[in-house]
Amino acid sequence: MKLFTIGFTKKTARRFFELLRKSGAKRIVDVRLNNVSQLAGFAKKDDLAYFAKEICGMDYVHLPALAPSQEMLAQYKKQRGDWSAYERQFLDLMQQRRIEDTIPREAVADGCLLCSEDKPHHCHRRLVAEYLKQHWGDVDVAHLG
Repeated sequence: MKLFTIGFTKKTARRFFELLRKSGAKRIVDVRLNNVSQLAGFAKKDDLAYFAKEICGMDYVHLPALAPSQEMLAQYKKQRGDWSAYERQFLDLMQQRRIEDTIPREAVADGCLLCSEDKPHHCHRRLVAEYLKQHWGDVDVAHLG
C-alpha cells in the first residue's frame, strides 16, 4: 500500500495540486482537527473536496480519528511546541483509538494524509503514517513537497 503525506502551508495552490496530481494518490485523507478555518485558504474542507475532484480527479475524506484531540492541540500550543511530549501523547492516543483496527485500510490506501504543517518532521500526519506502517506492515510512505 502506498501512503502519501502533504501539508498545505507555504505552498501555492498550483504547487499543492501539482504535487498531488503527480503523486498518483487516489484521495486526500484530511487528518486535521479543524478544517474549516479561514486561515486554511484553498484547503478549507468543502473547497478542498471540490478542487481535489476537479483538478486532480481525487476523492476527499475527512478522518478526525486521525487528528489530535482539541485538548492535546491546545496544550501543545501553550507549551510552544514541546514536540517530544506532543509526539508521545499523540502516539498514545492512536493506540487508545486502535486506529490500526478501526480505520479501514481502503480509506487510506493510495491516499494522501493532509495536514497544515509545511514539512512532516513536526506534524502528526507523519506519526499517523509511521504508526500505520508499523502496525499494518505493507505501507510505503512518501512525503510530498
